[in-house]
Amino acid sequence: MSWTLIYTKRAVKDARKLAASNLKEKAQTLLNVIVENPYQTPPAYEKLIGDLSGAYSRRINIKHRLVYEVLEAERVVKVLSM
Repeated sequence: MSWTLIYTKRAVKDARKLAASNLKEKAQTLLNVIVENPYQTPPAYEKLIGDLSGAYSRRINIKHRLVYEVLEAERVVKVLSM
């Protein structure tokens, strides 16, 4: 059973920027992995602390990353930024 993805306004805005910088394919690959299982490795993920406590991060490339939050009860993955 797959998870549902929802996007924040910031994530939608970031997705447009990624498409312009030729990183759309890599981001889409990560999103496909997250839909199946947000805790799957590889690719590696890291749990964030501080302001984004409870969120997870995966690298799109060395400079960019995908930040998301997992809502277990609703089986929803909320994409915060890309």
